[in-house]
Amino acid sequence: MTDHLALGPAAGRLRVVVLLSGAGSTAQAVFDAAAAPDCPFEVVAVLADRRAEGLERAAAAGIATEVVAPAEHPDRDAWNAALAARVSAHRPELVLSAGFMRILGSAYLAAHGGRTINAHPALLPAFPGAHGVRDALAHGVAVTGCTLHVVDAGTDTGPILDQRAVRVEAGDDEATLHERIKTAERELLVTTLNRIATGGVQIRDRKALWT
Repeated sequence: MTDHLALGPAAGRLRVVVLLSGAGSTAQAVFDAAAAPDCPFEVVAVLADRRAEGLERAAAAGIATEVVAPAEHPDRDAWNAALAARVSAHRPELVLSAGFMRILGSAYLAAHGGRTINAHPALLPAFPGAHGVRDALAHGVAVTGCTLHVVDAGTDTGPILDQRAVRVEAGDDEATLHERIKTAERELLVTTLNRIATGGVQIRDRKALWT
């Protein structure tokens, strides 16, 4: 499904839905950029799987918000279908997962696979999963960073759109390293959304070909 696909550009402003689970400190950079009148993308909604601070940030920016909670659905498949339906209601051209701590299953991917991208705090394919920063530190790497990739059915296995490197400094712990990675991630997200909205990208044989 992700071997040959295209993202962007948009006829007008690229319609983006953001998925998040937490504070939304990374997504805030996207909200701020989208507020500029000449920004080529707009955030049309922010969805979360729980009541989260990120929803408050979005509301403060005048963005529609809603919660699609797993507990309100009988099983994971039903929740994925409900999430897909709520995302579809906002007619996005791109979905950005920014700190969304849920696996997106087959029902969601059937509706939005190929146009959902995820920010991950490591240089994939190294250190996938929920503890990328911790795992990189434990492994003793000198350089880690962040990756923006297309979401597929695996865990952080989709084609890579772009990456930023972050050096591990002496004395770093998980919190200090993660904060520097987030700084790089914010710049990566805004830059990549701008590139998709104005030029677009094609994925062929897992390689990102930017226009």
